[in-house]
Amino acid sequence: MNKKMVREWKKVFRSDLPYIVYELKDLAKIPAMIILEGDLGAGKTTFTQFFVGENEILSPTYSILSENKNIVHADFYRLEKNEDVLQLEIPQYIEDKQYFFIEWGMKFARRVIRELPENWTPYLLEIKVNPKASEADEEATRNFTFYTLHDD
Repeated sequence: MNKKMVREWKKVFRSDLPYIVYELKDLAKIPAMIILEGDLGAGKTTFTQFFVGENEILSPTYSILSENKNIVHADFYRLEKNEDVLQLEIPQYIEDKQYFFIEWGMKFARRVIRELPENWTPYLLEIKVNPKASEADEEATRNFTFYTLHDD
């Protein structure tokens, strides 16, 4: 899976997330699948909460998929093989949605992209905690890098 950088944000504080969301919504072609990658505690679920505009989104680690308005949020942390992705019946969940966020999805990117309707655009958003801070430090800054994904 190849990626091409679209935009990068450095030293992002939690209070900056609304601005990142605003720009990302402008950059992403809808409907968009956005894979969220980063270490545990990097802020993948927090970013999705800001994107939706509600703090009610919990990490879907135990349910794998959850829906909220025009967004489907998935957490593939516990998935082990491509067949697990097939069993999720993704096309049914994303029908009439604008965004499909997948935490821990790069391992399954090719499989998921094959499940998407042709009009969906695949992206990757990498979130990295800056090295001088601990992941548990909510005031630690993060770097965000937004890519398009393609199979060449």
